[in-house]
Amino acid sequence: MTAYDYLITPFADFAFMRRALVGASVLSLSACPVGVFLTLRRMSLMGDAMAHAILPGAAIGFLFSGLAILPMTFGGLAAGLLVALFAGAVSRLTIQREDASLAAFYLISLALGVLLVSLKGSTIDLMHVLFGTVLALNNEALILIAAVATVSILCLSIVWRALVAECLDPVFLRTVSKSGSPVHFIFLILVVLNLVSGFQALGTLLAVGLMMLPAAAARFWFRDLEPMCLAAMLIGIVSSYVGLVVSYHVSIASGPAIILTAGVIYLASLAFAPRGILFTRLNPQRHRIA
Repeated sequence: MTAYDYLITPFADFAFMRRALVGASVLSLSACPVGVFLTLRRMSLMGDAMAHAILPGAAIGFLFSGLAILPMTFGGLAAGLLVALFAGAVSRLTIQREDASLAAFYLISLALGVLLVSLKGSTIDLMHVLFGTVLALNNEALILIAAVATVSILCLSIVWRALVAECLDPVFLRTVSKSGSPVHFIFLILVVLNLVSGFQALGTLLAVGLMMLPAAAARFWFRDLEPMCLAAMLIGIVSSYVGLVVSYHVSIASGPAIILTAGVIYLASLAFAPRGILFTRLNPQRHRIA
């Protein structure tokens, strides 16, 4: 088998492979920068919580319309935003912190979503909702992913400076500007939007992987925010391509293959990147100066 047969033929011969690559790559363009901001704000686990939070809304859409994209998408979006609002309200009205309330709500959401899907669907339907079917993306799903990516990139460009300021010193931003709370809410919407978009390709349990793993890996390569976001996008696209190629030739599930590829890149970055373990151990003084 030549390199062309191994690397190009799956996409040249099969339209579903091309759609899967386009969908996952476009998703990487918007979800990975959002993941970078989540890591910088020390909110990485919030992405996981919100990924579970969209499940009951998607399940309600499934109960009424089956696996139709738009009802499940709007249901997931509404559920994710409600959980985010409830968690914020609990943290402001009670002694419980936002991370604890998010954990409580996402556990309730996960159990409720699985229960709702099981009422009407089969085990196959439940696996589709939880883990996605990236190889079954149709044109409607690709349009949705592209629309979310466009909105996300535009919104990030508009609130970029405020997001950077909030990452550095949220208290200062709230002191000198009234944009702190609106920016935080816009960012939560972008998180939910990208998770709902990723849900179409990777399901609720794996969508957060494409958002967070490339972002976490990129932090080991760059210190500045803009290169970090670009690196996260590139890692997401490479993970999508390599994961699809491996899944095609080895006959394994494509979604997990994409996330595991991103995981391998993360582990390699952890070990060998300029800000990884080996470099900082061999050059501790340079790491402190940098």
